[in-house]
Order: sequence, then C-alpha cells, then structure tokens
Amino acid sequence: MARPLNKLSDAECKAAKPGMLGDGGGLYLDVKPEGAKSWCFIWKRDGKRSEMGLGAYPTVKLAKARKLAEEYREAVAEGRDPIVERRKDAEPTFAECAETFLATMEGQWRNATHRAQWRMTLTRYCEPIAATKVSEIGTELILKVLNPLWRSRPETASRLRGRLERVLDFAKAKGWRSGENPALWRGHLKSILPARQRLTRGHHAAMPYRDVPAFLQRLRGHEAMSARALEFLILTAARSGEVLGATWLEFDLEARLWTVPATRMKAGKAHRVPLSKPALEIVAALRNVRTSNYVFSGFAEGRPLSNMAFAQLLKRMNAAQFTSHGFRSAFRDWAGDLTTFSREVAEQALAHRVGDSTELAYRRADALEKRRKLMAAWAAYCTTVTDATVVSMVRA
Repeated sequence: MARPLNKLSDAECKAAKPGMLGDGGGLYLDVKPEGAKSWCFIWKRDGKRSEMGLGAYPTVKLAKARKLAEEYREAVAEGRDPIVERRKDAEPTFAECAETFLATMEGQWRNATHRAQWRMTLTRYCEPIAATKVSEIGTELILKVLNPLWRSRPETASRLRGRLERVLDFAKAKGWRSGENPALWRGHLKSILPARQRLTRGHHAAMPYRDVPAFLQRLRGHEAMSARALEFLILTAARSGEVLGATWLEFDLEARLWTVPATRMKAGKAHRVPLSKPALEIVAALRNVRTSNYVFSGFAEGRPLSNMAFAQLLKRMNAAQFTSHGFRSAFRDWAGDLTTFSREVAEQALAHRVGDSTELAYRRADALEKRRKLMAAWAAYCTTVTDATVVSMVRA
C-alpha cells in the first residue's frame, strides 16, 4: 500500500512545533527548538538512510518543496543519487573553479607577483576552456590549451600545465569531477607531448639591431593588421602577448601612454609604456577604424590577432629565422651598444626586475620620463634608414 502524499497544509506548516513533520513520500519539515524551519528529503537504498536539505521555510514554500521531493523520488526510483545530481547542477565552469581555487590559496602565495602570475596564466591562456564545466574537461581540451605554447614558449607551457593540474585536482576534491586528471604529466601527457629539453633552444632568434631600420621600412609596405602590430611591438619593445591582447581602455593618447595591466604582464605587475611619435601614430590611426575592444583586431569578430600572426608574417617576409620576441633583444643590444642610457632604464623599458628585494622595496618609481627619452631615441633609430655601418651615438 502506497504511503499517502501531501499530508501537510500551509496552516500546519506555519503553526508547526519543534520536531519532524512528514508530508509523505520522504518530504519532511524539520522544526528546530528555536523555531527555525527547513525542508529535507529522506530516503533509503540498500538499507542505508540518506538525507538532503531542500531549503528553509517559508523561503521555500510547501508547493515548491513538494515539487523538489517529486523530482528526487523519481531519481531514487531510477537508481540515481539526488545528492550527486544536485552537486552536478552546482558544478562550476573552469573559470569559476579557477577563481575559487585562487581564493582558497590567497594566504599561501609567496608575494603579490606570484599571485598575479597564477591569475594571469589561468585567464589569458585558458580562454578555450573558460566556459566549460570542470567535469567535461578531458585530455583533448587540455591539449587545445597547451599545444599553441608547447613549442614556442615551453617554460610558460610547463608552468601552465602544472597550474591546470592543480585546479583540476581541486575540482576533484570538491566533488565536481572524478577520474584521472587530464593535465597530469607522468603517465599521461608525458606520453603525448615532447619533453621540454628537446624543444628549448636557448634565446629567441633576434634580428641584429643594425638590420632593424631596413626591416621596419619593408614592414611599413605591408597593409595587414599583423604588420601594424609587429611595427608597434618593435617600437615599444613589448612582448607579443602584451601587444596582441592590447585593448583600447589601456591607452591614454593625450598622455602618450599605454598601461598594460598586471594580469597581462609576465611579472604580474602593471607596466607603463611611453609611446614614441611613430608608435602613437599607429594607435591613433587604428582608433579611427576600430571594430572591437582590441587594438589589433583579428579576422574573428571581437577577437584579437592570433598568436601565430607574427610568425606567419615573418615567414611571408622571408625572415622566418627570427622571432617577434627577438626584437626585444635587438632593442636591448642597441641600448647597450649605441646609447648612454643606464642599464636600469633599459631593463625597466623591457619590464624586467632590476636589483634585489631590498633595492626594489625602496625604489618604487618606474623612470617613466627617462624611458620616454629612450623610446623616442629607439624610434628615431628604427625609422631612419642609413648606411648600416654608419651609426650615430644616441645620448640620453
């Protein structure tokens, strides 16, 4: 004989005394001695009693509690576990899970820079899986994130893989996923991806600085967006990721300044870049025809240029032996060989840390005005094509 359902009324729920009042079918109103009331659903399977809360009364009204109980009775009858299914419904996306993980780790970071580096890598590079539920992330998606970086930026890719593994381990501990971690190296990705030591080639191939002016003149003959982005990269001595991800909100054209936020910097610290006249002209021209939030828009609507754009452009220009990152080396060699700007100013222009922790603690300024003169001198050098053997000394 089936147990009766819907035994309670709204009036009975309101006047209920401390104890457990059954509505039938496993639905109960739990009334605490202090008067607090909440719904719970109780069932048995294989002699084991299970219980789950359905919310507080009267926030969850009687009719709503009955509807939930009916859904859970069906799940039990079909051999499913209502608790597991509800947890599944609350499962976060990778981006949400990563944010929760970072919050739990807040007190364990070595410093603010370390914290910012984790956040940057888990946002910038993980966009392909950001909206994916953590239980749905498998090896194929992990490789989709890692493959674009594995050969070109092995150190970054290795760190990213380790951080992906940590986040997915966290998701498993929270009950949001099960099974093997698809970002695991030993016994898994190690069998798929080549070992880093076979790929690391030392320094990025850099064009000699004496060849940069002539190359820049050739580059200006190309109308592609990638050409404008590479020209801007050369003039600012910035990293490719910083340029490709640049948004309009980062620019103050009146102040001739580009501020790259900490989340997009390798060191996890915001970096101010003074814009020389040629660099400013590139941005100003693109602003008049902008089609998205990104300064250097790609072919896909609302997306920036691909991280392969520079490599493909250099190949078309018969300069595939060089890398976009190598232009930073060209800039640094030029500054050291042909100018009297101090080492510290040149290193700050590259957003490198200069000095030990004590020195850094006392020196808070970023030498912006000195760097402005340095970048103006670099732009003048790059945009003046002369006999490669005749070079004038540039003074600070």
